[in-house]
Amino acid sequence: MLELTGNLTHFANPKADLDRPYSDEQKAVISVAKATDAIRDIKTWPGYAVTPLHCLESMAKDAGLNSIWYKDESQRFGLKSFKALGGAYAVARQLQLALEERRGIKASITELLDGRWKSEVAELVVSCATDGNHGRSVAWGAQMFGCGCVIYIHRDVSEGRKQAMEAFGAEVIRITGNYDESVRQADADAKAEGRIIVSDTSYPGYMEVPKDVALGYTVMLSEIVEQLDGEIPTHVFVQGGVGGLASAVSGYFWDLWGNKRPRLVVVEPEQANCLQLSAKAGEPVVVEGDLDTLMAGLACGEVSALGWKILADGADDFMTLSEDAVPATMRLLAKGYQQDPAIEAGESAVPGLAAAVLARGSESFAEALGLNSSSKVLVIGTEGATDPELYQQLVG
Repeated sequence: MLELTGNLTHFANPKADLDRPYSDEQKAVISVAKATDAIRDIKTWPGYAVTPLHCLESMAKDAGLNSIWYKDESQRFGLKSFKALGGAYAVARQLQLALEERRGIKASITELLDGRWKSEVAELVVSCATDGNHGRSVAWGAQMFGCGCVIYIHRDVSEGRKQAMEAFGAEVIRITGNYDESVRQADADAKAEGRIIVSDTSYPGYMEVPKDVALGYTVMLSEIVEQLDGEIPTHVFVQGGVGGLASAVSGYFWDLWGNKRPRLVVVEPEQANCLQLSAKAGEPVVVEGDLDTLMAGLACGEVSALGWKILADGADDFMTLSEDAVPATMRLLAKGYQQDPAIEAGESAVPGLAAAVLARGSESFAEALGLNSSSKVLVIGTEGATDPELYQQLVG
C-alpha cells in the first residue's frame, strides 16, 4: 500500500466560481493568444525538447485515484527546472525592448541568438533576486544572449545553487535578509546602477516583465495539453510560491477550457503560506519572518500582484503541507513506485503530488476537495535535483 505521512490544512476559496468567465483584465496578464509568440520563440532555442508527462498508474491505483499525471521538468534545457522557460524568455524580451528604446534596433530572437547585435547587447546588464531556479534561468539567458548579469540571493539559498548561477557567468550577491528583502535590494540597486530587473514576481510599479516570465511557462502548459491528447484533468495540484506559476496554470487552462477547466489546488509550506492567508483575508497578505522551509523555491512571503489578479477567484483551494512529507515523496519518486518510472524530483517539485495523495487518504480532505476514484489529477514536477548535495542527503 502507498504510505505517506504529513499534515495538511485546507481553505476553500469563497470567490472561486467554475462558471465565472475569464475576464479581459485577467487575459491581459496571461492568455492562450498572448502565449503564441513565446511558444514559437522558445521552441527555436538550442536544446529545446518536450519534457515527459508521466502517467503514475501504480501510485494512482494505490492512492484511490483514477489517474495521476506528473509533468517532469527535471531536465528542462539542462537547468533542471521549469523556470528555465520564464526567466530566459523575459531576458530576451527585455533585451529586445532595450535595444529598440536605446538604439532604435528591432532585434529578433534569432538575431540575438546569432550574435547579430553582440556589442550592443554586451553593454546591458540584467538582474533579479531569486531562491535559485529563476536566477539560474536569468543567468543562463544572459549568457545565451550575451549581456551582463547580477543576481541577488538571500541568506538561506544554498552554496550549490549560488555556484550554479556563477557557472553561467553571473555575479551573485548574498544578502543577510529573506527572499522578499532580496527582491527590494535588487530593485534598489538596479535603479542606481541602470540595470534591467527581470523578476518573476510583480509589485507596484513593476508589472510588465513578470508577464513575459509567465508567458515562458506556457510552453510547458501547451506541451501538457498536447500530451493529454484531449483529456482534461479534474484537478491540478500546483506549488504556490509568489503565485507566478499557479496563476499561469490557472489562467492558461481557464482561457483554454472555460468552465470545463480543472479544479485548481494551490499548495504551500506551512511557514510560507502567503497565498492561503491572502485568500482568507480577501486581499494580499504579507507573511513576515524567516520563512524557514525545506521547500526552498516556495519560501516566499509576498504575493505577486499580477498573480493575485488571477488566483483571487481562479484558485479553488489553498492548502499547506508539512515538511515531513517532502523527503518521503522525493524518495517514492526516485526509486519508482512499483511499476511507475523513477523520477528525479527536487524538494520544491513534490508538494502538489504529496498533497494530492495525502488528501485522497483523508475522508474529510477528500470530500472537501471532491477527490474520489474517478479523479484525474495533474501535478507539475517543477524541478529536479537543482541542489545535488541536498538531494542526496534527502533521497540517499
